Amino acid sequence: MTAADTGRPRGRSAVRAQAPVVAAVAVGGGVGAAARYAAVVWWPTPAGSFPWTILWVNVLGCAVIGAFMVTVTEARAAHRLLRPFFGTGVLGGFTTFSTYAVDVRGLFEAGRPGSAVLCLAATPVVALTAVWAATTATRRALIRRQS
Repeated sequence: MTAADTGRPRGRSAVRAQAPVVAAVAVGGGVGAAARYAAVVWWPTPAGSFPWTILWVNVLGCAVIGAFMVTVTEARAAHRLLRPFFGTGVLGGFTTFSTYAVDVRGLFEAGRPGSAVLCLAATPVVALTAVWAATTATRRALIRRQS
C-alpha cells in the first residue's frame, strides 16, 4: 500500500501538513520542561537524597493527563492541536523518565541502594495509580454533571 492508496499526503506536503502539530508539540514541550525545571529549582533535592520533587512532578503530570484525556476524548470536542500541545508537549515535557533514571542511578552511586530501589519501583506504581485515579474521578464527575 502506498501513501496515495491511503489518501495521506506524501513527501513535502506530508511534512507541511504535520508542521502545525510539530510546532504545537515543540512549544508545549518547552512550557512543560520549563515548569519541571522551575519545580526542581523551587524544591531542590540535595545530592544523594530521595528525589521527591521529580516523583511528585511525574505523579502530578500523570494525574493531569488522565483527567485531560477523558475530557478531550469523552466529554467535549477539542481543537486538533490541543492534544499535541498539552498532552504530548506540555505534559511530556513536564514529566520525565530520563531524570527519574538519573536520580535512581545517583542514589545507587551515593550508596543508597534501598532508596534507589524504592524510587525505581514506586515511581511507575504511583504514576500509573495517578492516571487511573484521575481518569476514574473525571469520568465520575462528568457522569454526575450530566445527571
